[in-house]
Amino acid sequence: MSDSRDMRAIARDIFQNALTQASIPSAFARHIEFERGVLRVCDDLYHFASYSNVFVVSFGKAAHSMLEALQARMGSGLQGIVVGVVDPPSQLHGFRYFIGGHPLPTAESVCAGEATLRALEAQTQSSLVIFLLSGGGSSLVEKPIDDEISLPELIQTYRVLVHSGAPIAEINAIRKHLSATKGGRLAQAAAPAQQISIMVSDVPDTALDALASGPTMPDTSSVEDCHRIVAHYNMLPDFPASVRELFEKHALEETPKSDDSAFVRSRWWPILSNVSARDAAAEHAALHRFAVEIDNSCDDWDHARAADYLLGRLRELRNGVSRACLISGGEVTVKVTNGGTGGRNQQFALYCAEKIAGENIAILSAGTDGIDGNSPAAGALVDGSTISRAKDWGLDPGAALAHFDAFPLFEKLGDAILTGPTGNNLRDLRILLAY
Repeated sequence: MSDSRDMRAIARDIFQNALTQASIPSAFARHIEFERGVLRVCDDLYHFASYSNVFVVSFGKAAHSMLEALQARMGSGLQGIVVGVVDPPSQLHGFRYFIGGHPLPTAESVCAGEATLRALEAQTQSSLVIFLLSGGGSSLVEKPIDDEISLPELIQTYRVLVHSGAPIAEINAIRKHLSATKGGRLAQAAAPAQQISIMVSDVPDTALDALASGPTMPDTSSVEDCHRIVAHYNMLPDFPASVRELFEKHALEETPKSDDSAFVRSRWWPILSNVSARDAAAEHAALHRFAVEIDNSCDDWDHARAADYLLGRLRELRNGVSRACLISGGEVTVKVTNGGTGGRNQQFALYCAEKIAGENIAILSAGTDGIDGNSPAAGALVDGSTISRAKDWGLDPGAALAHFDAFPLFEKLGDAILTGPTGNNLRDLRILLAY
């Protein structure tokens, strides 16, 4: 039992250290400088004397953290719009604040989208627009491309997408084509201003235009992709009438591509991603004397398939060493039907718990944003004793798994990972330990 407790404590320590090391302030300190009127963002230099004004748009789960980090590098005097998921600790002078909805848009999300579009359309060729983008932005800043789509219909569409089981890149392909703010359309609104996007990414490194549904980047998805995705996941019957009609009449408009003039004066720099958190976790696990392997093969896989694969890899790794650690970054998918309280990380962890019962294995799966689905947890921690401990409490792990209701079980066991919103968003981390 002591080994089990030790492994659970080590897993928590590895996760917490990854959150600390892959922080937004440290990333801004590495990649952003401002001296004598010159802003350096990675390899680019911007001479403020060349611009008539500077306007900042920050949105996503890390909106407040990113803006505070930018101001720490540049000082006061900036102005713009900020859209987050929670109230900021304090508001910066010169900024208009909104609290949008996540994972479903709200009336405030639409207000934020309309205000952002108006502000960007007022920029000129001599303006510099700085976009601070992070995950969760898709639902925070929104305006339907078609005025016939009402807010309740927009929310229903998002709900269908989120619960479809489709990976985030495919979900966002559809969001882009239904929105006036996504898929490069904010860049179109801001053109011909000079634009730079500083990105804290919660999407695969090969699909940056999926971050917040790619509001400032050329879109690599197409109308044809949208029709294929909707058909594959049989979404059309569940869409509201206004959205369903757009698909049935083939009335979707194509998003701007790389040859669009809006991108002539645009640059994009990802300064933090899942790689940052994953590598920090691996380094800290090594300090705990684990033989560490990183395996991201199961990114965007169904949670059960991903769990079976990773457990197989962990057991292979354990065969040759005394202490094995497998780190996996990215996200798994869950197709929810009549769900309870939980999220993909807790569903993944509970599925694993049944597979490792009685073994000296511990598994932590959690989101770096501190939020897992519709629960107050970031994720959960399981080990070989989880199932027996749950039954000792009179809990039914099988029923919780079947009804997508993992959080009450983990809360009762004390094995929910509760960080609160972290102000960051670098996708999920899965930490698998074996003695």
